[in-house]
Amino acid sequence: MANFENITLEKGMYQHKGGMTAALEQLDPSANYAGTELEGLDAFSRQLKRFNIKVSGKGSDCVEKFFQTANSAALFPEYVSRAVRQGMERADILPNLVATVTDIDGMDYRSIVSAPSEDDKSLKVVSEGAAIPQTAIKTRENLVKLCKRGRMLVASYEALRFQRLDLFTVTLNQIGAYIARAQLKDAIDVLINGDGNSNAADNVSVAESGSLSYGDLVKLWANLSPYELNTILAPTEQMQAILGMSQMQDANAGLDFQGSGKMVTPLGATLLHAPEMTSGKIIGLDKNCALEMVQAGGVVTDYDKLIDRQLERAAITCTAGFSKIFTEAAKTLS
Repeated sequence: MANFENITLEKGMYQHKGGMTAALEQLDPSANYAGTELEGLDAFSRQLKRFNIKVSGKGSDCVEKFFQTANSAALFPEYVSRAVRQGMERADILPNLVATVTDIDGMDYRSIVSAPSEDDKSLKVVSEGAAIPQTAIKTRENLVKLCKRGRMLVASYEALRFQRLDLFTVTLNQIGAYIARAQLKDAIDVLINGDGNSNAADNVSVAESGSLSYGDLVKLWANLSPYELNTILAPTEQMQAILGMSQMQDANAGLDFQGSGKMVTPLGATLLHAPEMTSGKIIGLDKNCALEMVQAGGVVTDYDKLIDRQLERAAITCTAGFSKIFTEAAKTLS
């Protein structure tokens, strides 16, 4: 039953599809621990328990605890990757923009597209014996552009060995936040300018006054039809203009914002603040069908260097790109 205590850990596990955690789960399935005190822990967490490594909370261990044995040292890169992913998830608003996430093993990926005409969108009555209208789906002309984003971990083992893991986790969380913001910037660029397949977002012009009004948001909502305007992405200046609209200053909405920090929702759309946007535009989109995220391998660390305590130049990277699904499902307002 306690198979997790007898597993030999080594570098090769990081080359397993899915990384160290997937390799451990294959050797030590979590399903075997149902109804025990270890239920709820995944295979990696059981290894931390095996070596009595506490990575958070009161009594958090020092970094050197990972390097007491060769087996426990093999866990260190996975700890680093998890802490970076945790930081990405905390700072990440991409789940509010992305309709689907595609994981690939290589670096080349060509998405698919369906571009129905207005006539194709109207599902007409099909007479007996008549041909049923067709929807053509084909691959994109150009590949999805994948960008590697990351940070170099520059520190000596001697400088970190006596640092508490919970403090080190905060630093790694911040690296994850940097990566998430960079990926958001890539996603915004694709939503506005397209993914290289002549599919830049159409622009809806504001009123002649040049200042943003509630009527402009209504215009954006109308122009997005038949897609649903369920997400609005705005830079700081435009966010302030929206929140300053009289229609956004309803008493109940104000209490929600002041009490929980939750933004008001103009026209029922989720309002997201994106300081990364510098174009002065507002993006309105249907998150269910506007954007595809393509990622290769998730968070990747230099596991060889980390295991061998060569932290001085250890890279932490994440490779991802974005592709438009339905071009008309996102429009800009400026």
